[in-house]
Amino acid sequence: MQGGNCAMMMEDTEVLWLTDQQQASWRAFLEGTARLSETLNRDLENDADLSLNEYEVLVRLSESPYRTLRMSQLADNLAHSRSRVTHTIRRMEERGLVVRESCVADGRGVNCTLTDAGAAALVVAAPRHVSSVRRHLVDVLTPAQLDVLGEAMELVSLACRT
Repeated sequence: MQGGNCAMMMEDTEVLWLTDQQQASWRAFLEGTARLSETLNRDLENDADLSLNEYEVLVRLSESPYRTLRMSQLADNLAHSRSRVTHTIRRMEERGLVVRESCVADGRGVNCTLTDAGAAALVVAAPRHVSSVRRHLVDVLTPAQLDVLGEAMELVSLACRT
């Protein structure tokens, strides 16, 4: 249904509808991000028996001091709900990739720590994942397009935090 037709159905509401070009860009973004995530997820599952979310948890923990982050900080870093991260971490903990422990500093929070098995899984998965990212994103775009994409998504991320 076109924006103009939708506007006729709405009472007393002024909507700034997307132009045809804006709508085309929006839909391309939705389809592109969905297909990219699906492809990267499939490649990781086939190559390393990890989901994209699990891989990103391993990366974030590996980059943190003592390979540890508070669960709340991990959720914020991943832009996922705390419950979603908790479910992901529970599955990873069952596989021995991470452990959860009470925060010694204050006793209220919970820390998530990368295990040696998790670090080993990351070492195996990383080269294949980077190859997949290159094949499906980096090498598809020109360097200038990739820069613009990164800048644009940074702005979107900031706008969504407020």
